[in-house]
Amino acid sequence: MKYLLRIVLLICVSCGNKEDVLLPKSNTTIVKEVVDLSPIYIFFRVKGKDTLAEVNRKNSIITTNWILNIDKRLPLRLVIPEVMKLQQKKREEKEHRNELALNYYSYADSIGKNLAFIPFTEVYYKMEKPKFDVKIYFDKENKIWVRGLMIKNDELENFITEFIDIKSENYFFCFSRDLSYGEYIQDKILIKKLVVKKKGIWINHNKEFVY
Repeated sequence: MKYLLRIVLLICVSCGNKEDVLLPKSNTTIVKEVVDLSPIYIFFRVKGKDTLAEVNRKNSIITTNWILNIDKRLPLRLVIPEVMKLQQKKREEKEHRNELALNYYSYADSIGKNLAFIPFTEVYYKMEKPKFDVKIYFDKENKIWVRGLMIKNDELENFITEFIDIKSENYFFCFSRDLSYGEYIQDKILIKKLVVKKKGIWINHNKEFVY
């Protein structure tokens, strides 16, 4: 299955109309190619003064890799609940379960001019504030906060490695519910590139909080 690779992804739906999904973009490719896939779309909709997320998963096959093409303008408060529903459906499948089938978010690589992907199969989302451990929090303006201090993107790895001196510290990634999906994907790419080798500090990549 081939994609038309643009920052604006044009989708021909079953009725013959074309729909636009404005994909997030980055200058980094995490995963370049995914085969045996099913596309799922989450569209940006406006009804009166309300913003809505509309899911189209008509072509999804449970045994394939799922590619979520999500409009970057949508806030996480609308996107993540829909993602959680999709994850639950796939995780609860028994009869046709394929352990090798993964889930990916798609985005546009603005340098390579290709569609790129970031896996999130093992991520469990919580729509609540964590009650324990230490948060790396991305606020609605996409500023990063750790222990009440605002940290620049390019300083996060060094801050965690050099300035946190508490052993057995667990860090969880948290995001404002009002953060845009486009900024969230940029943050996910930043997180993927983090390398923290300091003993006693553990960053949990498999659980994320949105509140």
